[in-house]
Amino acid sequence: MSGNTLTDFFLALSLALGAARLFGSLARRMGQPAVVGEICAGLLASPMVLTSAGAEAVLPSEVKPLLGALANVGLALFMFVIGYEIDGSHLRGRRGATLGVVAGSVLVPLAAGCALAVPLAAAHAPGNRTAFVLFVGVAMSVTAFPVLARILADRGLSRHPVGNLTLTAAAIGDLFAWVCLAGVVAYAGASEQWRMALVPVYLVLMVTVVRPLLGMAVRRVQDRDRAAERLVPLLIAGLMVSCAATEWLGVHFIFGAFAFGAVMPRNALGTLRPGIMRQMEQIGHVLLPLYFVVAGTKVDLSAFTPAAVLTLLAVTGVAVLSKAGGTYAGARLAGLPHAAAMPTAVLMNTRGLTEIVIVAVALDMALIDQSFYSMMVVMAVVTTAMTGPLLKLFGVLPRETADLRPDGESPVPSAVPLAPPAHAASKTP
Repeated sequence: MSGNTLTDFFLALSLALGAARLFGSLARRMGQPAVVGEICAGLLASPMVLTSAGAEAVLPSEVKPLLGALANVGLALFMFVIGYEIDGSHLRGRRGATLGVVAGSVLVPLAAGCALAVPLAAAHAPGNRTAFVLFVGVAMSVTAFPVLARILADRGLSRHPVGNLTLTAAAIGDLFAWVCLAGVVAYAGASEQWRMALVPVYLVLMVTVVRPLLGMAVRRVQDRDRAAERLVPLLIAGLMVSCAATEWLGVHFIFGAFAFGAVMPRNALGTLRPGIMRQMEQIGHVLLPLYFVVAGTKVDLSAFTPAAVLTLLAVTGVAVLSKAGGTYAGARLAGLPHAAAMPTAVLMNTRGLTEIVIVAVALDMALIDQSFYSMMVVMAVVTTAMTGPLLKLFGVLPRETADLRPDGESPVPSAVPLAPPAHAASKTP
């Protein structure tokens, strides 16, 4: 690596972090998740805003892979923390509610997306029309797992019963979406997908091998009365291996990071927990905004034309109504009260970067054309941006875990505001 490349890298890193911080703060002042501002910061450095020469000057092509690598590390650390903080006790006695939310939030938009895609295939399917129809169905069923986790963290809802339920349902639903996407790509004649069959083996190893080894490492540090910081390098190394494993299996690395956090022994950490989690969170909070900025620079909406407005409205309308409506119906049928089902429906409608990643894959695989890709990107940003205002509109969530019992079993005696507490907002980058 030349000296000029290193100079460009450090300058680009400084610019990206500064822009992410600035636009994230502006988004918060407007009542939006910081991630919306971070995506917009990336869009301003994309070729659709700048000329090709201008985009190259701001973010030279040789440094983009380096920024992307740092961004992925930040996302992996963030998802590790989210996986660790999900408390399985919140789901006890609530498996029916989780399955209801998953079924409604996946199956209804999947069917609606396929139905919408049938008349659009002639204009926007560059190749296999059946693959196009299947892809649109999968894309409509997506919930942006990392963006949803970020929104919940920003609003202090990560440990709230509804937050835990929604995030777990989103993880299951998105895993289903990645599996379906692999199937669509395989059907369209892309690379082999046999490695997906090994995902159950990976999950078994995480529970039966990795979890006990992590417990042994924690006890060893405690027995020797060493600082929590001694364990952090080992955790980061294991996290990277888990991410690499899921990428090799054909599942996005965020699920490897989430799984590694989920199998961390919680009770065994004891007094080590604050120090360990503080370091992991600090590193993730610095690098995570890079992920959204870098992703924004890859978006090109130059193919968008006024003639596509009606199609864009149809795509956005079907996406919102089918996702929110399906989630609400599934939650209610599973026994959740209205006060929990409605905000769950709003949260599950968040699509964000997961949608953009999926449509980028589809564009690379020639499943969709550039115009439809642009529409899907706009839809992803709109559904993410509308989450905050809708949460404010509905105002409150049930406070207690018992409030998630079926109607008639437990009233909703108290509520928690959906706006982030002042101390939480000040700690989140």
